[in-house]
Formats: sequence, structure tokens, C-alpha cells
Amino acid sequence: MARTVSPLNARRLANFKANRRGFFSLWIFLALFIPTLFAEFIANDKPLLVKFEGSYFVPVVVDYAETTFGGDFPTSADYRDPFIAEKINKNGWMIWTPVRYSYDTINYELPVPAPAPPSAENWLGTDDQGRDVVARMIYGFRISVLFGLTLTILSSIIGIAAGAVQGYFGGMTDLLFQRFIEIWGGLPTLFLLIILASIVEPNFWWLLGLMLLFSWVGLVGVVRAEFLRARNFDYVKAAHALGVSNRVIMVKHILPNAMVATLTFLPFILNGSIVTLTSLDFLGFGLPAGSPSLGELLIQGKANLQAPWLGITAFMVLAVMLSLLVFVGEAVRDAFDPRKTFA
Repeated sequence: MARTVSPLNARRLANFKANRRGFFSLWIFLALFIPTLFAEFIANDKPLLVKFEGSYFVPVVVDYAETTFGGDFPTSADYRDPFIAEKINKNGWMIWTPVRYSYDTINYELPVPAPAPPSAENWLGTDDQGRDVVARMIYGFRISVLFGLTLTILSSIIGIAAGAVQGYFGGMTDLLFQRFIEIWGGLPTLFLLIILASIVEPNFWWLLGLMLLFSWVGLVGVVRAEFLRARNFDYVKAAHALGVSNRVIMVKHILPNAMVATLTFLPFILNGSIVTLTSLDFLGFGLPAGSPSLGELLIQGKANLQAPWLGITAFMVLAVMLSLLVFVGEAVRDAFDPRKTFA
């Protein structure tokens, strides 16, 4: 049997759709983000499919040796090599990705010194190492959004749980938590990140864990305030009198009241996570050198003022991404706000 949407969720969905700016921003963002999840099938220096001497190969998934296609060496095949390309085209065919470069592929056949301007081969030009800007933009967009979403979800879970425990139980529990958060939140986060990044070579998960240590504090205050206010409501006292457990009261009865205030902050926490990663990459303390990063693209733009396409591309990608996420967040907040009604 098909599940019917409850009246509450139907109202939330109607409110979300009524915020047309947020509703259309969601579709635009999904249209930009979902393809990047399959970036290897959009921008790659390996073909999607190869037919050679009657056999089919999928280089984008499987790494084949050069000898498989009549080459001389048992190393990974370079499908951009004229010798290998001639062998394959003579005995079959290749289907390429729309962009024939990966984020780390260097174009050695540039007609001008790198960074090269936009052309039919490199749609948005190349950086100062001859790498395709479109490919690095696609991979950089994906890693920035995934990093921001993962950090926001994990930090929200920890922050909401900490704020709920503080506000609900109050007393000494609230006092101890507040003193700890005041000390923890007063630490110079950026300097600690820079110091630790200079000691250990960072990667995606290392940066995620390090930033999670400090980002969860952002939601504690607002959730704590909502739980302090709601724990004295009559229906909460009635639930206590009926023997309902604290966990059920916190999750089912008080937490929904804190949703609106929490969702107001989430878009800015998400954008802050993306901007922090970009800033660390820009300063040279983020992802490893050579990683597809919007911050690294900004460095390229700053260092190569004679190549304006680098800075403009990075700025436009960040501006569009952050704007869309804020608009979507506003629509989600309106959807969960019981005071919002749209005719």
C-alpha cells in the first residue's frame, strides 16, 4: 500500500514550495551537484569505453596495461598518447568523457605557455601547471560540498545532543557544560589548525575530524536556550507525571520546538564549513598539494593576475554554491516554522 503524507509533512512541503527562491535554488543546486558525484565519468583522461580487436574494455573503471592494446610496456595505458590512440583507432574505437582531462592531467600540447586561455580543448583554460580548469572545478565542487555536508551533519548531531542535555537537565550539568564550552570555544581554532597542519600532512578525513572538534559548539547555545524554555511547559510536566522517559520527552516533545532555531543556523554552518576548507587550502594548510580544491584555484588566480579566468572561475563557483545553499536553508527553515503560513 502506498504511504500517505501526514498533514504536518504536507504543510511543511507546501511551505517549502511556497518559498520559490529556495525551491528553485534546490533544483539548481541538485542539477549542479549530482553530476559531480560522477565526475570520473564527466572529466577523465581515460575513455568511457574502448573496443579493441573485438573485445570491450572500460578504462574509466579498470586500469589496463599498455600491452593490452598492442603497446610495448606493461605500464598503465596512456590513452592520450598518439601511439596508443592510433593502435586502438586502427583496430576499434574509443568513447571519451565530455572533458578529456582529469583534475591532475597536464596538457603537454599547449600552443602557448601555461596558464593557457580558454580554447576549444580547454574550455576554461588551464592553470599554471597546464591542468584543465573545468576538470579541477568539477572535482573541487564535489569535494567542497561533500566536506561541508559531512561536517555539518556530524557537528549538528553532537551540538544538538550537547545543547539538549544542558538545557533539559540544567543545574550542575548545565554549569559544567557551560564552563567547558567557554574554554573550548575560546581556543584559537585557526592557529591550532595551522599548527597541526604543519606537523601532520592533512587529508580529507584528518581535516574533517580536526574541524569537527571545534565546529560542534556553534549549535549548543541555541538548542540549550530552547530546551531551557520548553522544559517548564505544561505538556512536558504532564509527560513527566505520566512516567514518560527523559529520552522520549527530549526527542519527541521538546526537540521539535528547537527545530526552527536550529535550522536557521544550519545554512551558515554549512557555508562556514565550505569557506573554512577553502581558506585553509588558500593558506596552504588544507588538502594535500595537487588535490582538486577551490582554494587552490583561488591561489592560482592570485598568483597569475594575467590569467583572469582562474580567479573569476573560482569566485563564481563559490558565490553560486554558497548563495544557493543559503536560499535552500531559508526555505527549509520556513517549512519547519509552524508560524509560517502561505496562502
